[in-house]
Amino acid sequence: KDPVFLVVVDDSEEMHQALQFACGRAKAVGSKVALMYCIAPSEFVYWAGVGKLMRQEARQAAEEKMTIHAQYAQGLTGKIPLLNVREGDTGVELLLLIDEEPSIALLVLGAHTKSETAGPLINFLMSRGASLCRAPITIVLGNLSDDQLDALF
Repeated sequence: KDPVFLVVVDDSEEMHQALQFACGRAKAVGSKVALMYCIAPSEFVYWAGVGKLMRQEARQAAEEKMTIHAQYAQGLTGKIPLLNVREGDTGVELLLLIDEEPSIALLVLGAHTKSETAGPLINFLMSRGASLCRAPITIVLGNLSDDQLDALF
């Protein structure tokens, strides 16, 4: 089975570079990308109805973001990406997804380049999560242009 390159979809600027890299790599080897979006658990549990509505709204927003990125990825690779919407802690859900999906061969993350840290997910993986992750991790700098990334393939 073809390897799949996983990208975590979030609101960071550097997510674009991770997606661009993963799509270039996937196209180069005739594979596809997978996208994962993680919804944070609802903090409002005062009334069941409010929590349910917030969860529905969060899921709808996640699906809209995923659709945009999936269309972009399909345009670059020519293949429909695999979509995964999860709820919970992003680091935990990411490791669970990688364990559940044996086709995931590479995790591609974008590194924040405008602060002291590369980003919370990279920090988690480099400190505690790396030993639990069965897939290699590629970190793409968030300040690279599409042309610089495309030149790699």
